[in-house]
Amino acid sequence: MKATTLTYVFLGPSLPADEARALCPDAIVLPPAAVGDVHRLVRDHAPAQIVLRVALIDGYFERMAAVWHKELLDALAARVDVHGAASMGALRAAELHEFGMRGHGAVFAAYRAGRLTDDDEVAVAHLPASHGYRPTSDALVNLRAGLGLARRRRVITAAAHDALLAAARARFYRDRSWAALQADARASRLAPVRALDALARLVAAEPARVDAKAADARALLRHLARTPPRRPPRPRWVMSRTWFWQRFTEMTDDVLLHRKVGD
Repeated sequence: MKATTLTYVFLGPSLPADEARALCPDAIVLPPAAVGDVHRLVRDHAPAQIVLRVALIDGYFERMAAVWHKELLDALAARVDVHGAASMGALRAAELHEFGMRGHGAVFAAYRAGRLTDDDEVAVAHLPASHGYRPTSDALVNLRAGLGLARRRRVITAAAHDALLAAARARFYRDRSWAALQADARASRLAPVRALDALARLVAAEPARVDAKAADARALLRHLARTPPRRPPRPRWVMSRTWFWQRFTEMTDDVLLHRKVGD
């Protein structure tokens, strides 16, 4: 009997769900992943005739616990094809690359190479599901991308780039935005007004070049669309199913964390 193939994508503020469905029509788009969501997905698709592929793009980390490394390891041990990009997915893929999680895009590559180290690089504030998880702040990786583009185009000098990046990093992730960075730069005279005006025009004119997270999310979805789901080979490592793991699975199935994936 031919195996059923299923692709699930955890997505939130990095890219609109409608665009994700257009890029990868066979994908089932779910909200950002929270702790236990990947475990429940794997548990509910355990039959051997199902080939399961999971793509992690966005995940919660503040108002609820983040997707746990060990539930991703459990998925990999169960021969689930696990991918990550753009945001929480890039972070987890860099951390679990050696165990078989497959990372995609520039943000993943930067974490993997150690050029990015802080998890708040990809963090944003966003609206709830009823508003499509629309971001209300700009991720530091996107500010980095825009400032890097401006430096390469000689819109700003290398010294101005470094000063502007330091100002962006100094803000709490919820308060980071291009507008806030412009205000800080003008108040502190981090660059000439003419250069700051040119930077604003560049950011407005080339949003696709500036939004690193969206670019990586699109790249992952295009990869999923052109690559059929496959069952990975059995890993060479063995996951330790400790007492803590058993308690985690019990709690995930119990009322403490009881909700269907996608609620």
